Amino acid sequence: MQDPQPDFRPEPGVAEWLAPGLRRVLAPNPSPMTFRGTNTYLVGDGDLAIIDPGPADNDHFNAILQAIGSERVSAVLVTHSHVDHSPLARSLAKQVDAPVYAFSDASGGRSAVMQELAATGVVGGGEGVDAEFHPDITLADGDTVRGDGWSLRALHTPGHFGNHLSFAWEDALFCGDLVMGWASSLVSPPDGDLTDFMASCGRLQSERWSVLHAGHGAPILDPAGRLDWLISHRLAREAAVLEALHSGPSTAAALSARIYTDTPAALLPAAARNVLAHLIDLYVKNQVTPIGQLGAEAQFALT
Repeated sequence: MQDPQPDFRPEPGVAEWLAPGLRRVLAPNPSPMTFRGTNTYLVGDGDLAIIDPGPADNDHFNAILQAIGSERVSAVLVTHSHVDHSPLARSLAKQVDAPVYAFSDASGGRSAVMQELAATGVVGGGEGVDAEFHPDITLADGDTVRGDGWSLRALHTPGHFGNHLSFAWEDALFCGDLVMGWASSLVSPPDGDLTDFMASCGRLQSERWSVLHAGHGAPILDPAGRLDWLISHRLAREAAVLEALHSGPSTAAALSARIYTDTPAALLPAAARNVLAHLIDLYVKNQVTPIGQLGAEAQFALT
């Protein structure tokens, strides 16, 4: 598989300046789902906000502390509670004596449909969820966290995860895993919600951003173009799902094997979760119907 960002190879654990008042420290957790690893961001100069401390990794913890040095930390912010973003927040916050800010615990922010599916457990999911995560201070959509020389505006941007926040820093946006430049995001119900995902991408299109700093991968220097591509990509996947169902009822797994023909076999389970998200979205829109009980293994037919 071709490397989508061959020039993006930061050294894990090394604080790299991206702009005045902004550094990035890459966590040493590369994988097919995290690319080179998780990006931890340090915003400010002298007084800092830490965005996405990352996985529970001692080397990364020490690298963040080294980058902080003698500076003060006023806030630890978490975009969402996946195990590659939030577990280090508690120990880091304790070390630097700063509160943890987030939208909610791992169960918050779900749509009514996803709340019902989560309660029944029929769609599976739950991959990589940090179920122990709890913020000290919750942020609602539009809330602002301020420090000396910086402010970060919270935008509730569910889709990849129900409690997902993005943080606006003037005309730059820390967009977590909602938008990435190296891949499209995983949307795995009930934590992921394609209906919300499309709405969140559309919301980001309504503002003009100079750069998107994602949870994984290089800065996105053409935010409008990337958002256009991402929405078009999802619409194309939806069209492919509907076209495949013209041949008869099928499951998410079978559809993903037919649609994701250029995807490595190791990533097909994740592709199946994305297809399931499309099927649930189409079910909500009354375009497909499950045969029997709605669930991860159900067959779906055109309505």
